[in-house]
Amino acid sequence: MIARVIETWPMQNRKNAPPSAWSLSWANAAAKPSRLPRSGALTTGNAAIIGCTLLVYLPCLTGKMLWNDRDYVTAPALQSIAGLLRIWFRVGATQQYYPVLHSAFWFEHLLWGDHPLGYHLANVGLHALSACLFAAILRLLAPQLPASSTAGSVWPWLAGLLFALHPVEAESVAWISEQKNTLSTVFYLLSAWLYLQPAETPGGARYALATAAFVLALLSKSVAATLPAALLVILWWQRGALQWRRDVRPLLPWFGLGAGIGLFTAWVEHTYIGAAGPAFQLTFSDRLLVATRAVWFYLGKLLWPAHLIFIYPRWDIDTAAAWQWLFPLALAAALGLLWLRHRRWPAAWAVALLFIGSLFPVLGFLNVYAFIFSFVADHFQYLPSLAPLGLIAAGWGVWARTGSRWAPLAAGGALALLGFLTWRQAADYRSVEGFYRAIIQRNPAAWMAQNNLGLELDATGRAAEAVQHYRAALQFDPGNPDARNNLGVDLLAQGQFAEAVSQFEAALRARPEFTAARTNLAKAHDRIGVSLLASHRPNEAIGEFRSSLSVDSRAKAAWLNLGVAQAAAGQPDAAAESYQQALRLDPQYAEAHNNLGLVWARRGGMPSAIAEFRAAVQADPRFARAHYNLGVALRAAGDSAAGAAELHQAATLEAAARP
Repeated sequence: MIARVIETWPMQNRKNAPPSAWSLSWANAAAKPSRLPRSGALTTGNAAIIGCTLLVYLPCLTGKMLWNDRDYVTAPALQSIAGLLRIWFRVGATQQYYPVLHSAFWFEHLLWGDHPLGYHLANVGLHALSACLFAAILRLLAPQLPASSTAGSVWPWLAGLLFALHPVEAESVAWISEQKNTLSTVFYLLSAWLYLQPAETPGGARYALATAAFVLALLSKSVAATLPAALLVILWWQRGALQWRRDVRPLLPWFGLGAGIGLFTAWVEHTYIGAAGPAFQLTFSDRLLVATRAVWFYLGKLLWPAHLIFIYPRWDIDTAAAWQWLFPLALAAALGLLWLRHRRWPAAWAVALLFIGSLFPVLGFLNVYAFIFSFVADHFQYLPSLAPLGLIAAGWGVWARTGSRWAPLAAGGALALLGFLTWRQAADYRSVEGFYRAIIQRNPAAWMAQNNLGLELDATGRAAEAVQHYRAALQFDPGNPDARNNLGVDLLAQGQFAEAVSQFEAALRARPEFTAARTNLAKAHDRIGVSLLASHRPNEAIGEFRSSLSVDSRAKAAWLNLGVAQAAAGQPDAAAESYQQALRLDPQYAEAHNNLGLVWARRGGMPSAIAEFRAAVQADPRFARAHYNLGVALRAAGDSAAGAAELHQAATLEAAARP
């Protein structure tokens, strides 16, 4: 049936195309305003799409915030009116410069705050609306089948349901961050629907509204820049040829807008998001292999949606491997065949152009941050999947027109199967742990999932299990600084100091500006030093504290500990200097005042010692040891009454501290 619709779906006024019964009926229908389905049919079709969409996505509605969702849900600093202005006028205020998207998130945050349910409902609703708009566009474009047949009115709704229920769309719908996909597609399809209205519709107002919707789509996600090219393909398909004044010239401003925003987005990806580095150092030949393989990959997942994964294995691209060149050769052959037959198979040629053209921004010729993990992702084909699904539904319409009793059964079975697969796919998004475990089960080499699952396990007190996943992440990505830092933190907590230090040092070699790893390395040396002090090895402890300070010279606790080690090693002058350095960093550091007072007392400088002890109790009135030392010093200086009062205060504080 697909073959038949490819051959018999002709266009109005198509030159040199052999006439057929369908072409004549389509020409006759196009000669007068097309009659839209009655409002009852519209209501029923839209209700079916909305109801089925909500049903299959029920499992994810109770889902949590996942991975980078917090980067999109409005941050506290942006939740005010001033924050809304920053979303629009400050690049870098949000992860990506999509101000319409982040304005939508801003408004949603006013409604339901940080609760995930609202965002999931919004995504499901936007997806259902896109499916309804898709069906509406097909009703505008579809050849009019005989009134006695219901297939002509049903197949656009089938196309909408295929899009609504197809499991490759689940990633865009169940993942809150991908509201940029669902929102942008609504504006994209609305713009197309407005632009493709019959000529009787007032042109100026319709063009302005369509342009406004296109701009909103671009500012929600820049892949919408493909719309003007897609409209030209559709107009060629409708009319058989393009005219400069009628078809091309009105879309030139759209091409300019799309190109400008697309290039700006590429710059933001490189500058603010990190789409740069070794993972993106690909030659043109490498990128050609990625692009052509991706086209076949996406088409395969669309036709056979099995083994869907949030992070697919990243392909090893090798231009010396002959088998990898089969992808571009096969694609060139397929496109060549479609071009040679494009007058007989215009729908197939148009769908191929729409599919590949809509995929172009994510095929690998432009750097996208997600390529660090994989060259392909289900959410990349959310918009491109529309054209092939429309062709499949149209093929079913031709089949159904023959009166075959199997056509309704096939459609119902396909929708039920797709709905079940989407239901199961949506369930992966219910919990953070379940989300990452689903990825790892299907792709153990997904180092991002291994690392992030470790973080989730740490958050729930399962550090030993987290260590296994950090090690797995490093097995597949040895240079990953985040995994090394996270592993080091757990090893440090478990007392494995030497390996923790080596992990922090490796993290800093990979990313010298990694502040967290630098701080953790300093803490590790400090912990080792404290352990050595407890083992009465002060000279070795001094070396560790100095190593800590070489990493972070502003760590007051390290200066204090260094002073303690130096005092224990018989270096009072050095100890005094270390305590004073701690006090330069924090003049109210009670322990440093107390320890410095002990140094002065042991050297006979009682007035200085008393001053330091007083400073300690002023900084921390509940510091029992400082009260005790002050009392002893005052009695030694001849002030017995004041000394007794301090000793009594120390005893009271110690008694209160006992369980």
